Order: sequence, then C-alpha cells, then structure tokens
Amino acid sequence: MKILSAAEKTKVLKKFGVDDNSVPKILPTDQVSTALKAKPGDLIRIERNDGTGKYVSYRIVVEG
Repeated sequence: MKILSAAEKTKVLKKFGVDDNSVPKILPTDQVSTALKAKPGDLIRIERNDGTGKYVSYRIVVEG
C-alpha cells in the first residue's frame, strides 16, 4: 500500500480514463488510510496477492 504522488495520481487517472469521482472511495478513518496517514484527495495504491496472482486496486480518500 502506498499513497501516490501527484504525478503518479495523474498518470493512473489518465491511464484508466477516469477522474477522482470515478475511483472507488475510502474514508480517512479506514485502517488503510489511518496507517498511511492519508488525507482527502490522496490516491492509494493497494496490492493484494491471493496465491493465484497479484492484484492492484486504487482508492481515493474522501471526507466522511
């Protein structure tokens, strides 16, 4: 898990052809957000490995 820089955020949003409103949301009080000290507007990259492969997802931090 990591918070993307502004440049990385722009690149990811452009790659998928979406904007902040189209990305799945996460609250700043969520455990992931709290652990990373994420603030509203931050884009978090989450990597998971379930044994069959590595999966990447993104969440944008929004006010509750």
